[in-house]
Amino acid sequence: MPTPLDIVVQCPVFNSFRVQQVAGMFDVPLAEKVSQRFSVEVPDLTGELDWRIGLIVGPSGSGKTTVARRLFGPRLVEHASWPDDRAVVDCFGDRSIREITGLLTAVGFSSPPSWIKPYNVLSGGERFRCDLAHALAGCGSADPMADGSAGLGDGAAQILAFDEFTSVVDRTVAKVGSAAVAKAIRSGKIACRFVAVTCHYDVTEWLAPDWVLDMSSCMFQRRCLQRPPIQLDLFRCHRRVWRLFAKHHYLSGKLNPMARCHLAMWEGSPAAFCATLPVIGRRRHWRISRIVTLPDYQGIGIGMRVAESVGDLHRSQGHRFNVTASHPALIAHCRESPLWRAIHVQKNGSRGKGKFAPGYHGSAGRAVVSFEYLGPPRGHRRPEPNADGCSKNSSAPRGPGEPAE
Repeated sequence: MPTPLDIVVQCPVFNSFRVQQVAGMFDVPLAEKVSQRFSVEVPDLTGELDWRIGLIVGPSGSGKTTVARRLFGPRLVEHASWPDDRAVVDCFGDRSIREITGLLTAVGFSSPPSWIKPYNVLSGGERFRCDLAHALAGCGSADPMADGSAGLGDGAAQILAFDEFTSVVDRTVAKVGSAAVAKAIRSGKIACRFVAVTCHYDVTEWLAPDWVLDMSSCMFQRRCLQRPPIQLDLFRCHRRVWRLFAKHHYLSGKLNPMARCHLAMWEGSPAAFCATLPVIGRRRHWRISRIVTLPDYQGIGIGMRVAESVGDLHRSQGHRFNVTASHPALIAHCRESPLWRAIHVQKNGSRGKGKFAPGYHGSAGRAVVSFEYLGPPRGHRRPEPNADGCSKNSSAPRGPGEPAE
């Protein structure tokens, strides 16, 4: 049940000559204008909690931060400081590397090449996700290997409020970041209740909050929104497109000239890239050689949705289809999905450098897991959209001048 909250804030008036001039010129009632009252209804934070995500939204100056400070006190995160001489992954205290990468991945920051850079050289979108991960680090574990039943133990009652949520990022990053953090919290990978405080209304449907306090009208509402579907267009593309994605891949930026390349577009913009190659020595057997989602689109399952769509294309041609990876998010997805089957685990990687062909690099020195894509059961139609809200263009048009699959 919502409870009423009444707040009166005041500030001192400095009786200077210019203050009196302004008051006289515009007939400003000083005593009246230096105080403001906010009367709103808020969720009951002391009783049984039956929500996970809340939203306080309203225009600048409407009292969002004032109400959030009164409600959440020190649990309201307003600013974070990052050192310029340390990598991002070194700024999470004593947490294990598994927990840190889990947190970063959970908020959609899944680029190992960027994890090793200082905060001050990252893009605005990456900084936003780092701030979010750092704030959530105080709430509980974030294990990318955890299933949905984990995490909501004693930490479930913890509440984190995040001020200026998505205020400094473009609106695509805002939407994807909102969906990513909502997905992580609802799945239990991050064990906390989250309240976003923002002046942007466009994140509402992407966060899908359980309640909304709109400070423009001082109205409190219980909401039950469904996140919008994401429509992806999948194309065969020229290998030159790889240049846009190469720097975001955690392995070599090289691409085999024989690779079959696919590009996924969202609302007319490149979002993800997938390249496949024949498995050497195995007839009608293909593998993913590169799968990359641009940082602005990470955290909501686009990469694996593209990988599975490309897998469907190969399977329709009678191919078996594999992926071998060390990225924790990819491994966690394949392990939990009935569409994939683990076929091989190599704790020390393969020793295949130069084994099959000049320039071939194996996975020596890093743990990898290989999965085979099984695809949906025969006769099964993949739900549109799927559980992650992603759908694909079933027509999968080809790029200009590109061969058909």
